[in-house]
This record gives sequence, structure tokens and C-alpha cells, in this order.
Amino acid sequence: MNAISANDLKVKGIKALEEELTSQSEVAVRVRGQLKYVVMTHEHYQYMRECELEAALSESRADIEAGRYEAVSPGEHLKKIKSGSQKNEHSSSRTASHASK
Repeated sequence: MNAISANDLKVKGIKALEEELTSQSEVAVRVRGQLKYVVMTHEHYQYMRECELEAALSESRADIEAGRYEAVSPGEHLKKIKSGSQKNEHSSSRTASHASK
């Protein structure tokens, strides 16, 4: 990933970003010599968001298959959240809420 300086961005404006983004999907912005920001096209951002959501869905499915969930009513779920009883659970555990049958 190429990088442009904050000064180049200040001088050239959005054109500096557009030039870099014609050949790649992301460009880093360097501030005082340190990589500080990443700018990307909206299409690439949407793609990355979809990837994040797919990863979260995959993790949730794995948790369900491994039995790392608890089926409770929405009211029970809210009670547990408010009481803080989920704080001691493993970070990958999730609680599945759904209306009782």
C-alpha cells in the first residue's frame, strides 16, 4: 500500500488521493512520518464490511454448533445484561435471545 504525506494531501487535496486510488484500493496517509490513516474507495469499504459481517456470522455459527450459546427469552437476556452476569463468561461465548416457544 502506497502512502502520501499529510502535507501532500493539504497541498494537492482530494486529487492526491484520487491519483493513488486509481491503481490500488487503499492509500495510507502519513502524518509527521507515521502512518496514521487509511483511505479507501467506497466500494472497497463496502467489501470490507461484508467480510467483517461474514466473519461474525461464521463465528456465531461455530458457537452454535459447539453449543456455546444459551436460549433465553428477551426479558431474561436483558436481566442478565443489566445484572452483569455475562462479564465472567468467556469472550467468545454468546447468548442467543429469542422469544420463548
